[in-house]
Amino acid sequence: MKTYHAKEGEIERKWHIIDASGKVVGRLSTEIATLLRGKHKPQFTPNTDTGDFVVVINADKVEFTGNKWDEKMYYRHSGWFGGIKERSAKLVREMDPAFILTEAVKGMLPKNKLSRQLIQKLKVYAGPEHPHQAQKPAAYQTAKQAEI
Repeated sequence: MKTYHAKEGEIERKWHIIDASGKVVGRLSTEIATLLRGKHKPQFTPNTDTGDFVVVINADKVEFTGNKWDEKMYYRHSGWFGGIKERSAKLVREMDPAFILTEAVKGMLPKNKLSRQLIQKLKVYAGPEHPHQAQKPAAYQTAKQAEI
């Protein structure tokens, strides 16, 4: 039996629109990372981009559990001595709400060239409007919505 490897022409890509209002960041980002990576498909190949496009709306309404809005910090470093900057999650949400979800998903992808290719298929918008109306979104339900 031969091992199956997905080829670029065989991959069928869908568009998923996810409403992030009232959802926990970590749980939502794992589902987004799975869709971006293509792990939900039977043709999944670890070294090939087999994933779908994901559009996330209402990113400004995501939730954190506990006191993470005040205690969670996002760090950057300029490369110079003493050049570390930190911002709380609450401040980051006011400045750029899409950054929180994008960074959470980016941390769940592999650290290689493939992840830089995958993260380009993620489109995050703070409000309910997005410019991707021409695409035909696939019906996507979270595990909780499927139970209802």
